[in-house]
Order: sequence, then structure tokens, then C-alpha cells
Amino acid sequence: MITKEVQPIELRKEIEANFDIAERRYPEVLKLILAYTAYCDEHGDEDYAEYAKLESKLNEMTGKDMSQFNLWEWWEADGAENLAFDISLPDPKVVESITKEELTEVVRRIKTFEEPNENDHPFKAKFYNRIISINGYFTNFLKLNFQAYKHQLFQRNKDKDGNYFEYTQDEIVRKLWNIEKGELST
Repeated sequence: MITKEVQPIELRKEIEANFDIAERRYPEVLKLILAYTAYCDEHGDEDYAEYAKLESKLNEMTGKDMSQFNLWEWWEADGAENLAFDISLPDPKVVESITKEELTEVVRRIKTFEEPNENDHPFKAKFYNRIISINGYFTNFLKLNFQAYKHQLFQRNKDKDGNYFEYTQDEIVRKLWNIEKGELST
């Protein structure tokens, strides 16, 4: 199957990851995470009292449930900077009347891993890979807005004969779109 080249389109504001809010929140979130780590290094936090304070502050700032983040041992994951970004970035929302073109653009971004020009927006360039990763913003957007979403659509799969394959962008869009619109999946 030949996949035609899809030209990028500008997504609606409510679909796009909000880097402006993330960039405003980021310095304070990072500062709080690092201050907590310094506190723990100095005093420990066996009763998790300081952890609870940090969770509460971050929840107030972002409105996010902090139980999804490991604030205690971030060094074992992706580092303080990536954790601060993930916390700072607003979560995707349910969006009404998503067009097939918008779905296609989201899938294209996940599949192609294009990076923005660092000179145009350094903060976005630094963290863009976080929003297109398998657990990133756009994956969560698809989970929230398309019932047919399955992470296997973006991974390597095995067919019934044991051969590996990956779905193309067009196949992913078709699977998500057709089921959402009540059409037969092909």
C-alpha cells in the first residue's frame, strides 16, 4: 500500500498541546520538585508529609491528579526536567466535531517524529518528543476522543503468520475514523 504524503495542517487550539501554559508553569514546578528532593536528601520524608505538601501545591497549580506522577523517585524515570514538563502541560480534553483531517494530522505527528525548529520556540523544541511519544499528550488525546484507540495501532505487530508489520498512517486513521463514524472497519 502506498501512503501519500500528507501536508501538515494547523490544529485547532483545543486540540493542540498548550506549550504556552506549560512554559509559564514549568520553572515553578521544576523548582518545587528539586526543592523537595533537596529536603529529602537533608531530612528524609519517611512520613510522606512533605510529599503530600508537594502534591497539594502541584495540584493547585495545574489541576492535575498527582498520583499519576512519581515525585519521589523521578531520577529513576526521565529526570526532573521531563517530570516538570509533564506536570506543567495541561491534559488533553474531549473535543467535539474532530475532522478526519485533524485526526490525520495527530496520527502524522505521532508517526513521523518531526521536531520543531529550536530557533522558533526553544521550549517546545526541548520537550516536543514528550507529546508525540506513546504515553504522551497526543496519545492521551486519541484515547480520550476515539473509542477505537489501541496502543497497538502505533506499535510493531505480528500477523497470524508470524510476520511483523506496522500500521501505516492511513490505516490508523481509517481504523479510528471508521469505527467512530459507525462505518465498517477495513
